[in-house]
Amino acid sequence: MMTRVLITGGAGFLGSHVAAALDAHPDVGHIVAADVHMPARRVIGVHYAICDVTEPDRIAPLLEQHRIDVVVHPAAIVNPGRDHDREYRVDVDGTRHVLAACVAAGVRRIVVSSSGAAYGYHPDSPQWLRETDPVRGSDEFPYSKHKRLVEEMLAEYREEHPALEQVVFRIGTILGPTVKNQITALWDGKSILAIRGSDSPFVFIWVDDVAAAMSRAATDGPPGIYNVAGDGRLTVHEIASRLDKPVRTVPAGLLAFALRIGRMLHLTVHGPEQVGFLRYRPVLANDALKRDFGFIPSMTSLEAFEAYLDTHPGVAWR
Repeated sequence: MMTRVLITGGAGFLGSHVAAALDAHPDVGHIVAADVHMPARRVIGVHYAICDVTEPDRIAPLLEQHRIDVVVHPAAIVNPGRDHDREYRVDVDGTRHVLAACVAAGVRRIVVSSSGAAYGYHPDSPQWLRETDPVRGSDEFPYSKHKRLVEEMLAEYREEHPALEQVVFRIGTILGPTVKNQITALWDGKSILAIRGSDSPFVFIWVDDVAAAMSRAATDGPPGIYNVAGDGRLTVHEIASRLDKPVRTVPAGLLAFALRIGRMLHLTVHGPEQVGFLRYRPVLANDALKRDFGFIPSMTSLEAFEAYLDTHPGVAWR
């Protein structure tokens, strides 16, 4: 039987790539890309629907109308702003509504895009985080806190509703030809910011690899929880060297003070918590993704970074 898939956030950056990957999969017979707005570009074989995950009564009827087997749920607000209530409603309440609708409509599997941020930004995190490490989040960073809350909710559903299979992807920093976020913004200036005493390591994954992994998860991939990242990592100094830009090293306390003042003056949406975000990066080991899920990313972290530079001319000085 051909799989029938609904994608939340189907008009977004990740959702649109997932829709294209599923459209090319021979075992997928019907795709619904649901979002609060229609995308500027559409995949010919995909049905598009207006649906806001913050509205609980809209999701189950859509699942039933299209006889959906699998839900892929990447809908989230990644870039932090000032409206934390809206972010919570989309990330946490939205996931709650999607899970409840899946159970009500008899969906057999849900694929959720969690994040490495679910582990939190902690000084005692291991050098390489694995799926067996605790999901602690960081309450001072709303996106990280929300991902922890979502993962706790998913754990409850695994206990209470075992018929709904789960594939949970804890994803590293996604790079792609059109991506623009708070991570890539770190590379746009004339120098690269570094916290004194920290390597600030990053793991990257190319968007097409994430979409391919989600396509496998929606069809024949095994359920479970998997880190999704390319092999290897890049430190802030390695990134600066590749960009041919100087490193501006700042003491953690001084940066926290500057961010506190900047947010008070409405010069930035970031506050002192950004120091931990830069200082204690969650570095994701992808052993289980390759060994247990059976997916090998086509690009390493370094190769994904190079592909980003190829598609964003001007970021690097050479």
